[in-house]
Amino acid sequence: MISIGGLLMFADHRKLFQVVPNDVKNMWNEWALRGLIIISLVSQITLILLGNVRKYNPRTRIRMALWFAYLLAYAVAAAALGVITRTALDVCNTYTSHSLSQVHKQNTSELMSFWAPFLLLHLGGPDAITAFALEDNELSLRHFVEILFQSGVALYILLLSWPGCSDLPQLSILVYLAGFIKCAERIMALRLANTENLRDSMLGPPDPGPNYPKFLESLYLKKSQGFIASVDDIHESPLPANDHAYPVGGNVISEAYQLFQTFKRLFVDLILTFVDRDASQSYFRHLNPIQAFHVVEIELGFAYDMLYTKANVVYTFRGLMLRLISSFFLLLVTVGFYFLSDMSNYHFIDIVITYLIIGVAILLEIVAVITMLCSDWTDHWLSQRKMTRNALIFPFLKNPTKRRWSGSTAQFELLSVALEEKPATFLQVQKFFGIDNIRVQHRYKTYSKVTDNLKYLIYTQFRELMVVNSDPRVLCTHRGSFSLRHTDCNALRWSVTDVEFDQSILIWHIATSLCYYGDLDLTDEVNANIYRTESKHISDYLLYLLVSYPVMLPVGIGMIRYRDTCAEAMRFFKEKGPITEKVEACVKLLEVDSLEVLPSKVKGDRCKSALFDGCRLALTLKTMEMERMWTVTSQVWIEIMAHAATHCRGFHHEQQLRKGGEFLTHVWLLMAHLGITEQFQVSQGHARARVNVL
Repeated sequence: MISIGGLLMFADHRKLFQVVPNDVKNMWNEWALRGLIIISLVSQITLILLGNVRKYNPRTRIRMALWFAYLLAYAVAAAALGVITRTALDVCNTYTSHSLSQVHKQNTSELMSFWAPFLLLHLGGPDAITAFALEDNELSLRHFVEILFQSGVALYILLLSWPGCSDLPQLSILVYLAGFIKCAERIMALRLANTENLRDSMLGPPDPGPNYPKFLESLYLKKSQGFIASVDDIHESPLPANDHAYPVGGNVISEAYQLFQTFKRLFVDLILTFVDRDASQSYFRHLNPIQAFHVVEIELGFAYDMLYTKANVVYTFRGLMLRLISSFFLLLVTVGFYFLSDMSNYHFIDIVITYLIIGVAILLEIVAVITMLCSDWTDHWLSQRKMTRNALIFPFLKNPTKRRWSGSTAQFELLSVALEEKPATFLQVQKFFGIDNIRVQHRYKTYSKVTDNLKYLIYTQFRELMVVNSDPRVLCTHRGSFSLRHTDCNALRWSVTDVEFDQSILIWHIATSLCYYGDLDLTDEVNANIYRTESKHISDYLLYLLVSYPVMLPVGIGMIRYRDTCAEAMRFFKEKGPITEKVEACVKLLEVDSLEVLPSKVKGDRCKSALFDGCRLALTLKTMEMERMWTVTSQVWIEIMAHAATHCRGFHHEQQLRKGGEFLTHVWLLMAHLGITEQFQVSQGHARARVNVL
């Protein structure tokens, strides 16, 4: 009895002290679905606006907004479908009279059930983004199960609202079909971009080669018949060089598309043949640096579309037919809702939300059509039919602005960090959340445009290498030593051959900075200025990769070396007094005679700092004539960058496409086109032999 009384008192106590008041509960029941729908609309608009922006904008805030909207779209759609299901069930269970309030509740429930298939459209997403990251492609089966379940819930809601007291359930069927098509497109795009499926689609038919047993039977048969038979080799004649003239207009995009169909195998670590190499080299032989990089840019644009959008699904005949059907259904729904619905049966806010839902769905289709017509895929399609963009009706489609990547490289300078040029704000708060090191990287990161001069220097050096070496793949094994030997600078080879790769980046970065800020008054020599500027450009870029994306570089302890080097530089500048200017800092560092005693003899192997190794290299470089010094420096940096590019897996190059693209990826693909890659492993065709009878 006491326990029962206690339970009753506890129940009364809970009634007196409710955590969530009834007014809040009622407001939630009334506005929860509306709020979820509005949030879903906002997320869809964000995906539409920013889905293609990340292709050419590397800013972190763009990716953060897109990431949030991408995750929110799934979560909100699932929650909204759950609320609609509960509302529809409540109406079905309580619908026993035809009172005015009950009829109004039934109408509201039908309108909310009409929203459910639109959420399938949201789950299908815009064409510009199917995968936020490559991992989404790998989880295509999980996405399929989630969307299949949500499609089942939407179908259940549709059945609950049938036949209804208005035409909305009939219109819902059309929206459901359009949403189902959208979801199917997304799942198919994710599946096709899956690494395993990509690799399988790029593998040709199995090649069993010449019939060896049959050849031996033929040989033994001739010998058994008394003939003197021998086996002679037949040398295959090389394929004639296919000289290309650089195409104009839309043709360059078709040529780039054909090249991409071959070289996309590099992204999944497949090999290329000697035929692929020869055809590519013969094509690029006629291009100047700007044209060559432009072709590579178009190819990487196709790669981005293949991996992160619905391009593989939509830009096909079947995809276009399905898109026309879904767009036609949505148009019918828009017209039907306007003419067949009695607006007096619904709340004004619900009518506004319904029109917003329909408007966003139509906007999604319009943006998809415009994006498709402005894309390189349309240029390729027109070119195949001997047409140009002049065949399109609207003026803005005849010469659209295309941005395929950011066109810039991130820059990170060790001197700026060591001098603490940008002190942290709320440092203790950052340390508490463990983001202080990440904030340092973002705080000191800047961006620099990839200039035509840089493209010229890189392409020219690669072409010269191809002339000097019969096998240009030797560049893959060098990381500066080839250029130093070629320019008779053997005294500097220790900086690239006797140290690890990440250490050589730090050594040359420090030396480049010391020489750069020591030659600020260099104005007369144009070539020296170009070499100097672009050397600093590559130097800061590779340090950025070392600090922020070490996975794109050969395996090493680059972050440890960077931290130790930065710590030693900070200590040195504090001991030498308050130093705030880079020029003064460089003067102080160069005053240390690091040529007398090697830094490694004093510091040992425990400390990984490369500060005074860089000073030692800078002192040696500054003994050269100015133009020669910067020429050597630029060539070494290009070779270091080439080494990094060829030793980065295709998967990591793929990942950077969604972040505005990395210039290292462009260099990597250009090198592959020139035959400077270790993935050309099929050096000859089938060995041919014949039975020679005497």
